[in-house]
Amino acid sequence: MTPEELQAARDHLIPDVVADGLRVLFCGINPGLMSAATGHHFARPGNRFWPVLHLSGFTPRQLKPPEQGELTSYGLGITNVVARASARADEISDEEFREGGRLLTARVELLRPRWLAVVGITAYRTAFGEKRASIGQQVRTIGATRIWALPNPSGLNAHWTAQTMAEEYARLRIAAED
Repeated sequence: MTPEELQAARDHLIPDVVADGLRVLFCGINPGLMSAATGHHFARPGNRFWPVLHLSGFTPRQLKPPEQGELTSYGLGITNVVARASARADEISDEEFREGGRLLTARVELLRPRWLAVVGITAYRTAFGEKRASIGQQVRTIGATRIWALPNPSGLNAHWTAQTMAEEYARLRIAAED
């Protein structure tokens, strides 16, 4: 992708990968420009979502972003807190995150996944007004849907390695199997 092609994707939307009754609906912060330009979630090469999903045991092999449609066959899906694409998450205002939380709640009420997994603790805290939330299972639910906050798989998140992320994602996978 050229820089011009990436910039042209700013503010674009990409479709969710969803179905009724998912085991886990993964929720990103918002699409990056590479994702918006390709139409595939977590498309930036440095993003660790796809490797971590496999390392944690959610998928039998590492999927590539263009294979995202296969997720529903594993009972998994993807959406975002904020739908519009940006170069960086810090381009999203707190009000957009709060509105995204309201819209996400409505989506979850409609789709009724067993678990909502928000990948990014800061996005979760802002979208749901849970300032003290930490990584792991949350007290809040949306109807019968339980919520788990996961580390952001962005390559910029240096606090977590792919292995330590996979361990946290595996904790969710085990909970989702019960």
